[in-house]
Amino acid sequence: MTEWFEQWFGEEYLHVYPHRDDEDAERLVRLLRVYGVAGPGERVLDLACGPGRHSAALARGGARVVGVDLSPALLVAARRRGGGRVARGDMRQLPFATTAFDSVLNLFTSFGYFASDDEHAAVIREVARVLRPGGRFVLDFLNATAVRSGLVPRNERQVGGTTVVQERRISEDGRFVVKSIHVSGNSRTFTERVRLYERADLEQMIAAHGIRPEAVAGDYDGSPHDAASPRLILVGRRA
Repeated sequence: MTEWFEQWFGEEYLHVYPHRDDEDAERLVRLLRVYGVAGPGERVLDLACGPGRHSAALARGGARVVGVDLSPALLVAARRRGGGRVARGDMRQLPFATTAFDSVLNLFTSFGYFASDDEHAAVIREVARVLRPGGRFVLDFLNATAVRSGLVPRNERQVGGTTVVQERRISEDGRFVVKSIHVSGNSRTFTERVRLYERADLEQMIAAHGIRPEAVAGDYDGSPHDAASPRLILVGRRA
């Protein structure tokens, strides 16, 4: 059975979200520098790199970046952007040697896509495997508490002459936020489904795989994390 992310992250995704630009990526990279992560000369894995905007920003700062993603279409966009090497791979079983990287970055809510918690734990296990001892892991995730309290059930917008309708709901078991994206013109509907992990859940998960949480922020400006924060940016260090 094809997973939702194998269907959605293609050309349509790039068309629907053209506003996700380099300036936004630079904000996050500036925050990483505050934490001393992904500096010049570091071997950095951009895990689920998408079209490569973060990889490119990191490379401009002197990091030696490898981007990995499952989507062939997004990897083509990443190659065009020129942020370093790219490779196709599944984050549950990474195609890299043990202790290959100084930093692993999983940015812009590129986590929580799978059906089971065991699969998400497998991702963290792989992150720990490819990180060198003392290496850093950065997880830039949604803030589950804010998503639950501020969910917008429906919105509609125009993108380059195309009408995009987005409908959002919390799954019946309360574990996922589910978004349906209806794209006019080709009359196609896509789905996004993300596991609603709380901060304590993620801190416990990475600690269980030998990555000690050491800092957390609520947005790309480095503001403290609380229930109303738009993001959950977690920084950990591998033992």
